[in-house]
Amino acid sequence: MASFFSDLDLTGDTPVRVRPRLGEWGPALVPTTSRKKRVRILTVAALTVGLAAVSALMALFYKILQGG
Repeated sequence: MASFFSDLDLTGDTPVRVRPRLGEWGPALVPTTSRKKRVRILTVAALTVGLAAVSALMALFYKILQGG
């Protein structure tokens, strides 16, 4: 049956072990959106640098193997 007010229990049927601890104003120890954005950017940057390093090493080894 539909009610006028929505159910404010946002955890629903999730197990207790995966629910965040609730502080005075909301969940505690949960990463902020800006922190998540920084981690995403750093991950892409790290993967790009790693790919560039592997590519450079492959080119270097190829030149060495070709006798140049």
